[in-house]
Amino acid sequence: MDLQQWALVYILLAFIVANLPWLSRRRFFFGSSEPLKTLPWYLGEWFAMYVLMGLIGMGVERLLDGHNHGQGWEFYVIALCMFAVFAIPGFLWRFNIVPMLHRS
Repeated sequence: MDLQQWALVYILLAFIVANLPWLSRRRFFFGSSEPLKTLPWYLGEWFAMYVLMGLIGMGVERLLDGHNHGQGWEFYVIALCMFAVFAIPGFLWRFNIVPMLHRS
């Protein structure tokens, strides 16, 4: 696989991973579902997924290029904002669509 294909796969994986915390009521997918997760718990899981994707990205960069390029704080803020945009469908599902379906 060339670099462009790796980048597309990584972006698709980041989109999927950004939505995972919102799709499960279990804590980190393995814990109990009681008590119910609150918004801070969802956000904590989401941030843990952001860190995980960052580590995966650094590993792929080291694999493909032989070393990691230095990044400033701006890079990480932009990556966090992109990860937040990727998570919008899962957030809307959990807090808008699911409650609406349970009301009917």
